[in-house]
This record gives sequence, structure tokens and C-alpha cells, in this order.
Amino acid sequence: MSETRKPLVVGNWKMNGDLAGNAVLLSGVLTGVAGIDQGAVGVAVCPPFPYLSQAAQVLAESPVQVGAQNVSAFENGAYTGEVSAAMLSELGCAWVIVGHSERRAMLGETDEQVAAKAAQALRSGLGVIICVGETLEDREQDRTQAVLARQIEALASLAQQADPNKFVVAYEPVWAIGTGRSASTEQAQAAHAFIRAGLEAIGFRAASKIRILYGGSVKPANAQGLFEMSDIDGGLIGGAALSADDFIAIVRAAALARG
Repeated sequence: MSETRKPLVVGNWKMNGDLAGNAVLLSGVLTGVAGIDQGAVGVAVCPPFPYLSQAAQVLAESPVQVGAQNVSAFENGAYTGEVSAAMLSELGCAWVIVGHSERRAMLGETDEQVAAKAAQALRSGLGVIICVGETLEDREQDRTQAVLARQIEALASLAQQADPNKFVVAYEPVWAIGTGRSASTEQAQAAHAFIRAGLEAIGFRAASKIRILYGGSVKPANAQGLFEMSDIDGGLIGGAALSADDFIAIVRAAALARG
């Protein structure tokens, strides 16, 4: 992990949670981060939409930021069921995840739609975490780089908006999400380096400063090894983010890897 990029660990709760359970989880996260150097790592949690206000209120005086799991590509209007970037910002969100593999696979989100959502979020002042990654079939047929290149090239229009403090890419090998499998440190590092080179090639002059997170069954046991890789700048954490102890262990691993 580069010393010039402050690592970031983001908990993606997916469609999990309830008011009582969230309160316990958030309390545990607050207690855990209190013992970690905040200058060494950034931390955020991304609950489902109904719980954003709860998280924002609990975390308001803490270093832990709040993010959403999706955003509309439209500013406002007759888009029933959609949530705008301005609404998220008003609720206290600092981040939004766009293009998660589950939304690409299950809801058919295209590279172009992901880029449009990211652009809308950036215009509203939100930080974006843009997910990219290949399926198991892609990897087995040696298409990993082709898939990543296509997904990254779709972001070219964002190059001039890409403040490294608000623009994050998350590499998530789809075959490692929720399966208990994880890319080896070497596989993950190779993909992250390829993504960084791809960003630079399409006009991201600050590509060396952009954080690229790994998201694929990160757990306390494998976090340290992943985060020690030169191009891995933290993690987008799924299942382990639902346990305060596991999540904090991963945050601590990112803070230690920075040194």
C-alpha cells in the first residue's frame, strides 16, 4: 500500500439490518475506531437506504463516514423509486457505491449507467466508490483484463472531475463475493495495478493518487496480506462488515499496512 494514499475501509451492509441490530453494530464500530489512529485510515459504512438517517445520527460526531449503496443518474423528477445524490448529501452521506457487481448482474446496470450515476454523484459533492470486476467465467477464459479495460474506459468522461479525495475504484472479482473465496494477494495486486494503469491511460492524471479498494471476501485473516500490496488501498467489505469485531480488525489491518 502506498504511503501517499490514505487507505479507506468501507462496510457495505447490502440488504441487511434492522433498527435494533444497527444500533448495536454502530456502537461496536464507534468503540473500535476510537483505538485506531484516524490519520492512518478512513472508515465508512453503507447501510440500506431506510437506515441512512439512523447511521448519520449515531456517527455524526465520529470519524466514521456514512455512504449509500446506490444513487440515481438523474438529478430529480418523475423517477419513482429512485434516490437522488442531493437527497443522500442532505442526509449526511459522504459516499455512494455505484456499479456493484450484484446490481450489474441482477439488475442489468451497464457501464454507461454506472458512469452516469458516478457523474451525478460527483456533481452533487458526494464521493463515489465505483465497482469493477470480472466473473469466474471471465477469469477462466482469460478475459479479466478485457473486462476491466471495458469497465474503466467507460469512466473516461469523469477524468476531469476525479478529485482523488472523492473518487475511489473498488476491484471486486465477482467469483470471490460471498463465496468465501478470495483472490490471492498476487492476483489482487495485478488487477489493481492494471486498473491504475488503465485510469492513467484514459486521462486520469492523478491516477497515482486514486485509491483502489479490494472487495472480495476480505476477512481479518487475509486483510493484512492484501493491504500490504502496493496498489491495494483498503477494502470494500461485505459480510465481515456486519460484525463490529471483524470490521474493526480489518480497519486496524489497513492502518497498520500503511506503515
